[in-house]
Amino acid sequence: MISTEDIIKIASFFSIIAHTPGRLRVRVNPKIKNESGNISLSDIENLPNKIDGIINIKINKIIASVTIIYEPTIFKPKHWEDLVKNENIEELSILINRLAKEVV
Repeated sequence: MISTEDIIKIASFFSIIAHTPGRLRVRVNPKIKNESGNISLSDIENLPNKIDGIINIKINKIIASVTIIYEPTIFKPKHWEDLVKNENIEELSILINRLAKEVV
């Protein structure tokens, strides 16, 4: 299972390519392979089943990008930008924990 701390750690390897409300595309730093611990691609792809507001996550391993489709009224665009920039982490942790569909 993936925790809120894991989500924040994973996001620290992202840089935004394109972002419109409801759709975020990020580039993934290759260093994530060394730092992600026991977090698998399927853990990341399963986040929509675990957190309200995330609709779909598509991982493109060839070009090292992730596309996240989300509900902007639940998970605001600024929250995603803060997550990628590693800002307002305490507020984001509270939000993610509130939106979690199961205890993490």
